[in-house]
Amino acid sequence: MSFKKIVLDEKDIPKQWYNIQADLPEPLDPPYNARENRPASPDDFKAIFCDKIIKQEMSAERWIDIPEPVREVYKIWRPSPLVRAANLEKFLDTPAKIYFKYEGVSPSGSHKSNSAVAQAFYNKEAGVKRIATETGAGQWGSALSMACEMFGLECVVYMVKISFEQKPYRKSLMQAYGAQVFASPSTQTETGKKVLSQDPNSEGSLGIAISEAIEDVITHKGAKYSLGSVLNHVAMHQTIIGLEAKKQLEIAGDYPDIVIACLGGGSNFAGTAFPFIMDKLQGKTNLRAIAVEPSACPKLSKGVLAYDFGDSSGFTPALKMYTLGHTFMPGGIHAGGLRYHGASPLVSALVKHKLAEPVAVKQREVFEAAITFTRTEGVLPAPESAHAIRAAINEALKAKEEGKTKTILFNLSGHGHFDLSAYDNYLSGKMVDYEYPEEKVCEALTHLPKIK
Repeated sequence: MSFKKIVLDEKDIPKQWYNIQADLPEPLDPPYNARENRPASPDDFKAIFCDKIIKQEMSAERWIDIPEPVREVYKIWRPSPLVRAANLEKFLDTPAKIYFKYEGVSPSGSHKSNSAVAQAFYNKEAGVKRIATETGAGQWGSALSMACEMFGLECVVYMVKISFEQKPYRKSLMQAYGAQVFASPSTQTETGKKVLSQDPNSEGSLGIAISEAIEDVITHKGAKYSLGSVLNHVAMHQTIIGLEAKKQLEIAGDYPDIVIACLGGGSNFAGTAFPFIMDKLQGKTNLRAIAVEPSACPKLSKGVLAYDFGDSSGFTPALKMYTLGHTFMPGGIHAGGLRYHGASPLVSALVKHKLAEPVAVKQREVFEAAITFTRTEGVLPAPESAHAIRAAINEALKAKEEGKTKTILFNLSGHGHFDLSAYDNYLSGKMVDYEYPEEKVCEALTHLPKIK
């Protein structure tokens, strides 16, 4: 049976998220309160998160019900289509079957809305008035700005400065949704002022932006923080992607040998791969799950598995994760959403147990793949999503060399309509690759918290 596109009905939107914590080979190491030298408790998160978010973060229940008001908002764009990349297959002359789940159909343009809507709902329900957050390339900030407007919440976004300058229309979109947007490091917080006093030309980092957002929450009454990746509850909200894809592939009479997604903090990879890794954990499949990261910020490939802070100032409890060090400053690559120093504790655990594998790719080869995809499938991908395309093409070409028919699924997590300056940079020949700065990482790793 051959399909070009498989679109489900809104009645097929999953009614529960999948929580992989229930099926891990061993429980996660708990978050750690480094200041008091003890495991973190739910109370340690109450200053920044509402109670239901904290409960989901700590939960080991396999299935968590999606509230009906959240499903109602999801119906605006979900279920998202699953597309057979037949033109790309023909161009590559590969025996592999390539499918992509297209999350760029959401109003904000990426998969980030899946968690943003849920988090805005829970905060509204808890009586929160203001949400502060960070954003790298702007997808998360756009998604949360939209969600906050839908639920009547004030939204403040600290956007990493290099992306703020590279992607000005992301800022415009957030402002159109009603958000306040500041380039980070900013003069709005003591954290930002300190960074600027040390380096007036700082391009910023997600770690700095997180610190600014948390400081904003601490200094404003009725405010809470919202994170777009890394944490367990965010990974869980995103599993709606993989759950839908499983149902769509079942209609197509297919199942993936390889599942691929890009990795910054981990929500994209988690949302795509976790429902399939569930099958692997239950002994039903031996599929490969590939997390694709930039060679300029290769936390899974070249980082260390250790407790580290989620932000540059050490406001957050420490998490056990693969990290390059919370003070690490990556190069100014165009995939701003992948410039985070650490990987989700859940994804880190899967890599540790060899249930997922990391691959690092360079910026120019990523954009080469993006152009190939655009010219064959007609969709301009976000630079982050193009990392998954690069790996999918590599695996399809490998299948060609081996003469094997393989089924490849990747997540096209967002469109690249706000990233045309990056494409212009590539097409004009100005784009350069950023190599892994080993000496900077070694220095950053000296700042890991001391956990006894």
